[in-house]
Amino acid sequence: MSETSRTAFGGRRAVPPNNSNAAEDDLPTVELQGVVPRGVNLQGRYPQENKGTYIPVPIVSELQSGKWGAKIVMREDRSVRLSIQSSPKCIVGKFRMYVAVWTPYGVLRTSRNPETDTYILFNPWCEDDAVYLDNEKEREEYVLNDIGVIFYGEVNDIKTRSWSYGQFEDGILDTCLYVMDRAQMDLSGRGNPIKVSRVGSAMVNAKDDEGVLVGSWDNIYAYGVPPSAWTGSVDILLEYRSSENPVRYGQCWVFAGVFNTFLRCLGIPARIVTNYFSAHDNDANLQMDIFLEEDGNVNSKLTKDSVWNYHCWNEAWMTRPDLPVGFGGWQAVDSTPQENSDGMYRCGPASVQAIKHGHVCFQFDAPFVFAEVNSDLIYITAKKDGTHVVENVDATHIGKLIVTKQIGGDGMMDITDTYKFQEGQEEERLALETALMYGAKKPLNTEGVMKSRSNVDMDFEVENAVLGKDFKLSITFRNNSHNRYTITAYLSANITFYTGVPKAEFKKETFDVTLEPLSFKKEAVLIQAGEYMGQLLEQASLHFFVTARINETRDVLAKQKSTVLTIPEIIIKVRGTQVVGSDMTVTVEFTNPLKETLRNVWVHLDGPGVTRPMKKMFREIRPNSTVQWEEVCRPWVSGHRKLIASMSSDSLRHVYGELDVQIQRRPSM
Repeated sequence: MSETSRTAFGGRRAVPPNNSNAAEDDLPTVELQGVVPRGVNLQGRYPQENKGTYIPVPIVSELQSGKWGAKIVMREDRSVRLSIQSSPKCIVGKFRMYVAVWTPYGVLRTSRNPETDTYILFNPWCEDDAVYLDNEKEREEYVLNDIGVIFYGEVNDIKTRSWSYGQFEDGILDTCLYVMDRAQMDLSGRGNPIKVSRVGSAMVNAKDDEGVLVGSWDNIYAYGVPPSAWTGSVDILLEYRSSENPVRYGQCWVFAGVFNTFLRCLGIPARIVTNYFSAHDNDANLQMDIFLEEDGNVNSKLTKDSVWNYHCWNEAWMTRPDLPVGFGGWQAVDSTPQENSDGMYRCGPASVQAIKHGHVCFQFDAPFVFAEVNSDLIYITAKKDGTHVVENVDATHIGKLIVTKQIGGDGMMDITDTYKFQEGQEEERLALETALMYGAKKPLNTEGVMKSRSNVDMDFEVENAVLGKDFKLSITFRNNSHNRYTITAYLSANITFYTGVPKAEFKKETFDVTLEPLSFKKEAVLIQAGEYMGQLLEQASLHFFVTARINETRDVLAKQKSTVLTIPEIIIKVRGTQVVGSDMTVTVEFTNPLKETLRNVWVHLDGPGVTRPMKKMFREIRPNSTVQWEEVCRPWVSGHRKLIASMSSDSLRHVYGELDVQIQRRPSM
């Protein structure tokens, strides 16, 4: 590691920032001491020991825990073999190694040899390291596993997709070091996982620092790759390194996938987390205000907060010596550019334990993460006279379910209780009060303003909806009183981005219901494919909002739900021997189930240890037609592997397929 050269100004040396792992000076093979003969030029400069960029490794009789040292383990003729131990506080990055001999006249040093360059990473196997993780199964999952599962969709219809992290692929480690160089991160801070993860959360997005990925949520992906087409991080990171420009385009799960690669590649245990019904609360007041007109329609001008169907972020494992005891362990870090933090679009690391207990005073960005999982949904009627009346408070909608991939399998692990106590528990109330005390803005006082509970309950269900097919929505009204009521109900059906932002209303319907005492009634609404297909967005997400006014009491009932249409899958087949070093044929197959022709179809294929990422274009796929793509692969990693494919076109995206394969070792001769 080295610094860029110093510049002399009027007899003083201006030392430039020490922020590039790639930059280096040629160290002389001879450093003379004492009187310097004429003609010897000692200009130039050296890495600094006090910055950790220059490390003399002493030869010792016994290695000492926590210290640099080299022990002779074998002597043979004129050569020796050394066992070298690094310090757990060492800077992470690429070091140039030299052998130096001290003589009475100075230092003799070997010539620069790139073959001896050495990478030093964080070490979760080392008890003295800041990222030490004491469970071997967890280390295998959160550091060594190069394939992950990302959960998306909707809380009642959870969908999964595999993601190739590829942290061991050629060029990825150098790219991760380049990312820190592009951030101009001081080398001396690169042994601190708190600083490294915070820099990473800023640099994975390109919002303000020419980072790795450009975000786009408007369904327009000209001059780039749609977020749903990526199958892993390798293509993205290598393109960023080779072009030295941000890659287009990403959304939250793509940012999280690339950030997970960055963290695991550097040795920091990391995992992707999905929060269903995630609040994007701009002012972190723990309140999502949904304003209604007097007739029950949503007032889109006043309603500014959005609820994401789901949001993916990362957790990184580390100690937090900057916080009180007990707040180490999993830290929430988020590279999706949502809000500004200390002048840059980044988030975290925020202690998950601190978030659970409401200690949002501890850095970094804990109030924002706390609001993502703990906000209340407040339904407010905006009256024509300018007054606002709170109609309903839903304290259980936000942060409904928080999940990650299970250890050692592809299933789902519920980690909601690591972020929040169960609703209604005394501890949950205490955590909220603690968060308010520590500066989270106090929500609207609903005491006395909120109406008494209505005698009528309303709920609705959306049946399993398949892309291109009709489906039904059933609304149930239940009268719990001895009175007869008449109800005017309103349904609004919208095409939405997964961030909860509506694109277009594709259906609206008003209907009247009469409820006899102590009875219930169901109303069915048919949603036709022709109503939604023309405007469908990337993730085929539909949002339904039902409001009802009880005419006799003027009470307003409100419910909202999202559904994600079931999308056809890609089929992957393999034939031939599945052995390291042997050829096998991979076939990718897709049938167009729609009544329209798909155009500009890109199919991506990936599989860490089996094949490099590759892609193929089909100009069009006619209705009910099938396309096939064959590639010959030669695996280089044995064990359980996974092939992952995606398909994107002008009118259909988020199409995936995957296949588990067991690659055998090459037989010994």
